[in-house]
Amino acid sequence: MRITTWNINGIRAALRKGFHRIIDEIAPDVLLLQEVRATLDQLPAAWTQMQNWQVFWNAASRKGYSGTAVCSRWPLEAPSTGTVSNDDDEGRLIETGIQGLGLACVYIPSGSSGEHRQQIKEKWMRKFRRWLTPRTSARPYLFGGDLNIAHTERDIFHAKSNQNISGFLPHERAWMDRLLRSGWHDLTREHFGEIDGPYSWWSNRGRARELDRGWRIDYLLANAEARRLVHNVTIHREGGLYVSDHAPVSVDLNWPLQ
Repeated sequence: MRITTWNINGIRAALRKGFHRIIDEIAPDVLLLQEVRATLDQLPAAWTQMQNWQVFWNAASRKGYSGTAVCSRWPLEAPSTGTVSNDDDEGRLIETGIQGLGLACVYIPSGSSGEHRQQIKEKWMRKFRRWLTPRTSARPYLFGGDLNIAHTERDIFHAKSNQNISGFLPHERAWMDRLLRSGWHDLTREHFGEIDGPYSWWSNRGRARELDRGWRIDYLLANAEARRLVHNVTIHREGGLYVSDHAPVSVDLNWPLQ
């Protein structure tokens, strides 16, 4: 089974830029999408090409903003919008299961637009950590999405100049440390080892894409039970960046078990 997470920076724009072609090339069984920025009724006719998939949508109440979706070739088990925050109206979480594998799609808020949004981000992070706790030692469980945090200096090209920037603040990185110590495995880092990157997001400014000066903020994390099922991780930089400023990230699992 291939599970792919992707911040698509707006599904309607992504469809115009070749979303279906890239998905055909990646060939995921499950798609975890963030920043869909639309409700289902706003999608063009091209979306009907996805109707051989089962789709669960969590749109933000504000039109054209945030939102998540899960698309699966397998039946989704009890999909829900999760319970991280009772006042969450930004469509940032979906939880479901597939053939007994626990699965969540998450889009942690960005704090880059100002202190107010940073406070919202940190409140969300605290609640999300608590929400994850019982899932650490449950059935095989994996979650993926845009966490809007680069964990270490290996995960951001300009580490020194971003020490005081949201997404690389010391306490955000410490939050990631605690998350991993609590039993979650960063599948990309474990697969690629201690190298610079591989990055998953690049600014549109300063030739960042061309020079590969990016951030790794898109993650797939697994508990110990799911970690044992992993046999490959891929960041699809080529192709994915025609559609979004984020590259898709995929994990291949030996699942379902025979």
